[in-house]
Order: sequence, then C-alpha cells, then structure tokens
Amino acid sequence: MRIDPRKQSKTDNYKLLIGSVLPRPIAFVTSKGPNGAVNAAPFSFFNVLATEPPLVAFSCLRKPGGIMKDTARNIVEHGEFVIHIVDERIVPLVNETAVEFPAEVSEAEQVGFTLVESAVVGVPRLAECKVQMECQLHQHLVLGGSLKEPNSDVLIGEVVQFHVADELIDQGRIDTMKLQPVGRMAGATYSKRGELFDIPRMSYEEWLEKKRNQ
Repeated sequence: MRIDPRKQSKTDNYKLLIGSVLPRPIAFVTSKGPNGAVNAAPFSFFNVLATEPPLVAFSCLRKPGGIMKDTARNIVEHGEFVIHIVDERIVPLVNETAVEFPAEVSEAEQVGFTLVESAVVGVPRLAECKVQMECQLHQHLVLGGSLKEPNSDVLIGEVVQFHVADELIDQGRIDTMKLQPVGRMAGATYSKRGELFDIPRMSYEEWLEKKRNQ
C-alpha cells in the first residue's frame, strides 16, 4: 500500500508515525512554570543527538491553534529542564502526569513524586527516577505547520549533569536489565524490555571473508 502524507490528515499521519517508529524511548521532563510550580510531563519523540557536548532532544507537539504546551513554554522562558528515563517501577505515575493539570499545579507532586534539588540547573529532579539528566537549553526549533500555527517545538538540551543510581553502573556502562526501561508503542500501549541479543559490527575485511565462505 502506498500512502501520500500530503493527501491525508495530520491525525492519520500521526497514527502511521507512532505505529511505525517503535519502540520509542520516553523523556520524562521536569520544568519550572512562571509561578515556580514544577511541571512534569512525558514525551516519546525523544533521542540522543550528539556526545560532545552531550545533546539530547525531544519534540513537544503543540496544542490546537498552534499553542505551546506548558513544558515547551517553560523551557524557552527559563532555559533549563531535567530529563528522566522511565522505568517499569514508575511508569504508572508517569502516565498520571499526562493528565491535563492546570498550569499552576505541579503534576509531579500531585501524583507522588519527590522533588530534589539539582546540582547545576534550577529545576528540581525526581528522586524516584534512576537516571536523571540536568539540561540547559541548547537550541529551540519550531517545526511544521504554518507561521500562524506551528506543529511542534523541538527542545535540544545540553546535559550538564548526569545522575545515575549506583546499582546501575557496571564498568562505566548502564546495566539495561537493572534499569528496566519502558518504551512507548502506538496508542496507549507501552513496551518492556524483551529478549536482548548482540550482533557485533564486522570490519570490511570480515565481511569479505564471510562472503567468500558462503
């Protein structure tokens, strides 16, 4: 089946994208609102962009009418935020923060997360999360839609401090099985880690040898 995205609705394209790009890691983001309340919200359009400096980014789709969501507005105004990695223990609480709380209400505190002071940025972290990344805004991009009604805000953050639970670190690496990360699928479906397998990357010489032996 061939589908031309220009000939169908934004909603239909959204369904194809979230049903194809799977599983998607979840950025659980805290930011500080205009009245000082700590906003917390999950975003599954999230990934790593660079390693020097360490850059991560997530896309925050706008509300109808091209209105920025609280998280994007807070980050653009204050220039700081914290990204937390979602794991199996906390995903029920993370899901609750997606409720449309009023802008002046701290979702994190309402659902039961514990706020702790960050080391570098002014936005608090969530103690229950095993991996936390304090970020300073590196770049803000407005994408899609039209000048009057953009589709999304892309927030690129430079990680200025990592916080990783001690039990996760194994020879400088994070133990995936101990982290138990959760990803986002289509609709209301989440994914846990499944069977893991390794496929070493071959050198060109190894690839040629393999072909000769086939």
